[in-house]
Amino acid sequence: MKTISRLLSMLMVALLVTGCSTTKRIPEGEMLYTGIKKVKIIPPEGEKTPEGVVSKVNSAVAYPPNYAIFGSSSLKFPLPFGLWVYNNWPNPEKGFKHWLYEKLAKEPVLVSDVRPQERVRSVDQILDDNGYFRGKASYELVQGKNLKKAALLYKVETGPAYMVDSIELLPDTCHLYHSIDSLARLDPYLKPGQRYCVDSLSVARTRITNALRNQGYYYFRPDYIEYLADSIQTPMKISLRMMLASNIPPQMLMRYKTGNVTVYAFRNRGGGTPDTIPTSRATLIQMQPSRLRKELIPECVTFRKGRYFSVRRMNSTQTRFARLGIFNSIDINVFPDSLAAEPTLDVEVACTFDTPLEATIELNASSKSNSYIGPGVLFGITNHNLFGGGEQFGVTLTGSYEWQTGKHASSVFNSYEVGLSTSLAFPRMIAPGFIRRRNRNLNWTRLQLDANLLNRPHYFKMAQFNFSFNYDWQSSRHSSHTLTPFKLTYTKLMHTTAEFDSIINVNPAIAQSFRSQFIPQLAYSYMYDTNFGPDNTFNWQFTVQEAGNLFWSVYRLCGNKGEKKLFGTPFSQFIKGTTQVVYGRRLTGNQWLVTRAMVGAAYAYGNSSEVPYAEQFYVGGANSVRAFTVRSIGPGSYKAPEWIRNGYFDQTGTFKFEFNIEYRFPIIGPLNGALFIDAGNVWLLKKDPLRPGGELRASTFLRDLALGTGAGLRFDIGMLVLRGDLGIGIHAPYNTGHGGYYNMESFWKSLNFHLAIGYPF
Repeated sequence: MKTISRLLSMLMVALLVTGCSTTKRIPEGEMLYTGIKKVKIIPPEGEKTPEGVVSKVNSAVAYPPNYAIFGSSSLKFPLPFGLWVYNNWPNPEKGFKHWLYEKLAKEPVLVSDVRPQERVRSVDQILDDNGYFRGKASYELVQGKNLKKAALLYKVETGPAYMVDSIELLPDTCHLYHSIDSLARLDPYLKPGQRYCVDSLSVARTRITNALRNQGYYYFRPDYIEYLADSIQTPMKISLRMMLASNIPPQMLMRYKTGNVTVYAFRNRGGGTPDTIPTSRATLIQMQPSRLRKELIPECVTFRKGRYFSVRRMNSTQTRFARLGIFNSIDINVFPDSLAAEPTLDVEVACTFDTPLEATIELNASSKSNSYIGPGVLFGITNHNLFGGGEQFGVTLTGSYEWQTGKHASSVFNSYEVGLSTSLAFPRMIAPGFIRRRNRNLNWTRLQLDANLLNRPHYFKMAQFNFSFNYDWQSSRHSSHTLTPFKLTYTKLMHTTAEFDSIINVNPAIAQSFRSQFIPQLAYSYMYDTNFGPDNTFNWQFTVQEAGNLFWSVYRLCGNKGEKKLFGTPFSQFIKGTTQVVYGRRLTGNQWLVTRAMVGAAYAYGNSSEVPYAEQFYVGGANSVRAFTVRSIGPGSYKAPEWIRNGYFDQTGTFKFEFNIEYRFPIIGPLNGALFIDAGNVWLLKKDPLRPGGELRASTFLRDLALGTGAGLRFDIGMLVLRGDLGIGIHAPYNTGHGGYYNMESFWKSLNFHLAIGYPF
């Protein structure tokens, strides 16, 4: 340690003595590259350079200097320590000093490494490819007092853009040429008046090719279409001629029909005896023994024998087999039938079964924003092909234990939860045929039975059981539905303590929401998800559910006018609805502005005076108003008194409103950033004198909204998004003892950090 300290001290002294030079060892005739000073893109007066062209130019000249911030070409960290070491520290051939030098030193990035001449030539090519044939790019070295350092200033004069004046299509002499011409006339890029752009023309021919391959021209490729551009006929204009490449093999231009379709079902371990089974759309050759219902094959095969071959049908067939979840590989191959009277493609689908049983075990440790930490475990077993038709049967056992840390730590708050869940899902609708659904997607029928036990020592022990039966289906490309014809939940407050009783006895409304009861429900959910072009996303979700109305009606018809019970236990009666809209707008590149608005309401009546606690709304936490912990605000301006040590029991309401704005931007690689503003709260639709300020009122609505802002990081690797958000409180809806709109007790106490998986919305 003394040796290391001495070496570091010597290093610092050497840096000070030599003036911390970063160019001492720069070879003669070379210069240290300090980044891009500026990229000047100068369009003709009154015109604006397209964003896509600007982005390509910036990408072509981008090159990070030493100690660039997140790969930036112009932003650097202020202390180039590695360059100081490289220029001022001796490098012995071996030994500890050599090792230390190799670890600390950073070789300088020189202007010659950047090769600005080649980058300028690349920019010239980009201008030509985008119709700026008179454009010109150049660069300058920007030097300061130290002539061995230089930044780069790029200057790009685009000149006027060349526009497409006319387009000559193929002669209409055959079906192929006629189809290409028809598709070209519909393409938005192949229109007179568009700016000439090589990328746009490439996109157009790819789009035409994809359409042709769905019309039977399976072997057609984008590079078979060529363009001839003429800029001489009309000054500043481009005349385009579309043509097919020469020397294309004739069979590549043939239009094929679908022939015989054969599906091979191979065992997971190989081997077996082949069994040939004809079906309505394909011949199934199944290696026995194995389990596969033959009726499943026509549901998955979308090819039609005798119709023109379509790549879209090939992809949909692959997707349908894959969504069954019972195969580990699906390969589709096509072969020309040389004996057919007309061009025909035979199809072979080779599927290999996956292992039917899958076991899952997950160990996790949670750290919540309300100071609760603890381990959890999940163990599940799933059979993906129970009856041979892709039916999924699963059993899951969960368990968790939590305790509170910090200044409020106490064994009183330690709790555990265990649960057992079983589910059976059929990949088809077991329902009347009048329900409209989209056959291109799997439709599911699900049955589920759950049991959970929650124990909070010194407070209560609660058990919950529920059975549900629901359908999931799609009626169109963008619309999906979930219908739950029947769901029955039973909650049983098994044990309470005197301390818990003292809390709920103060407020009968809370006691009603915690009582033992049945909750018979019917629910429906709808989701519309679409994109408006590449720059706009839109998602709307709507859910409505009712509880107890059918049972109440039956009891009322039978003459029962008092409190109605099911198996000796009261059942809840309420109606609840929620709706949420999420809109995303691309600002530039991968920068997005995403907004969300959510409204929900629940109202109890008839057999219930209060909505069950589990069905009430709350705000706060990682996916809500992130400046506040979960269930820490509301209803309205109400704040639980200090003497209620577990006051979050009544931080719920029957009306909810939330509004969020989030600006998402890339940083480097899979690391992304976000800036956000959150607002929201919950209220009571029924006045509760024991929770003053909790009732929903128009006059206090805006003042009752909790408001927070903050920043976050997202590590997005595609399949998984790890998210960390730091929320900063701006306005609390309750009395904090501070006046003004910003009424937080202190800045540091208004901070809340949330670690979560996935985006908040």
